[in-house]
Amino acid sequence: MSDIHDAETAPRSADHKGLFATLGLAGAFLASACCIVPLVLVTLGISGAWIGNLTALEPYKPLTSGIAIVFIGLGFWHVYFRTKPVCVEGSYCARPQSSRLTKTVLWAATVLVLLSVTLNWWAPLLY
Repeated sequence: MSDIHDAETAPRSADHKGLFATLGLAGAFLASACCIVPLVLVTLGISGAWIGNLTALEPYKPLTSGIAIVFIGLGFWHVYFRTKPVCVEGSYCARPQSSRLTKTVLWAATVLVLLSVTLNWWAPLLY
């Protein structure tokens, strides 16, 4: 009976882990849309009047950064600190690629949010 219960909850736990990582990455992209995206585009030589429209998202940066940090924190908790359920052999959660992908997305989102939050400190060095 417990084997059936573990097999049923294992995919759900993997789904939560991936969901939190995905939402954290989406929040990181939203948090960086006002500041880092225009800076990267200008650095790459892409310019235009439409880039100025991205700076209109600046007032929402604390909100999107906070949401991203919450989801990234939940994702890290699911990946690193939560007890891992027993996975059915051959299922997606039993493969190491699922964990590697989730960890990569979480760390990429973390770096993106850190760059976005600390932009005022390091961006003047690029001008």
